[in-house]
Amino acid sequence: MVILRKCFPVNVIEMIANILGDTDKGLTGSEIHRLLLQASIEDKTQEGVMVAKRKNLFNSLASDQNKNKCSNNILRFIGYALAPSRYIKNEEEFERIRSEVNQQLAFVGYELTESGKFREIAVASTISDVQIKANNLKQEVEQRKGHSEIIKYCKAELLVNNYFHAVLEANKGLFQRIRDLSGIKTDGNKLIEEVFSKNPILIINNFQTSSEKNEHEGFCSLLKGLCCMFRNPTTHEPKVDWEISEQDALEILGIISYCHRRLDNYQKIR
Repeated sequence: MVILRKCFPVNVIEMIANILGDTDKGLTGSEIHRLLLQASIEDKTQEGVMVAKRKNLFNSLASDQNKNKCSNNILRFIGYALAPSRYIKNEEEFERIRSEVNQQLAFVGYELTESGKFREIAVASTISDVQIKANNLKQEVEQRKGHSEIIKYCKAELLVNNYFHAVLEANKGLFQRIRDLSGIKTDGNKLIEEVFSKNPILIINNFQTSSEKNEHEGFCSLLKGLCCMFRNPTTHEPKVDWEISEQDALEILGIISYCHRRLDNYQKIR
């Protein structure tokens, strides 16, 4: 027995068509035609009429849903378009498109997994649904091979307003790890000075040659920079004035991830 999947709102169909039919990064016209036929959807492209392929795709998907009163064929089309086997040599592109499509599918309670299969999820109710943001951030961090200590801060409750709290808490986590490894309970620059001074408690290399000592000093300066960056805004400025975009968050988390990787090879020498 075939289960009839609930209809998609028109705006969701439109956004999915825009993603998959994007002029520069989407499917080609011939790919769309072939995949529509595979999904048993009539291609509504009119010969000789110049219409953007994303609009033709929208017309085809919307028309099929209106006719069949379900979204089965739309889901089938998406599944064919994002079959993992089509992206063996371009995994990054697969994840980019899958992430964008999943943001729209979340509003109808579906998600396309890495295996190319659909699963039902809780329906997102607003554009600011924080779980979508959390999943996207976590996925991006994992793709960049971020340190495991970073992943735990890509949580929905930290992203209620913006990416600030995920980055702030990840930064706090880095300094807590330094306290745990060193046994020093102070905070901020004082902690860094005590642990990574010229008579250090922790070292990240053999700390023998001039180059190794310079690298150690540079690492110390990097930690101090992270400390100052997130101490001043939280102490003196309202959070609303310290906006961090997803791109900014990913880049800062990358720096924190690097610091964790260097600490993975620490030596405690006193």
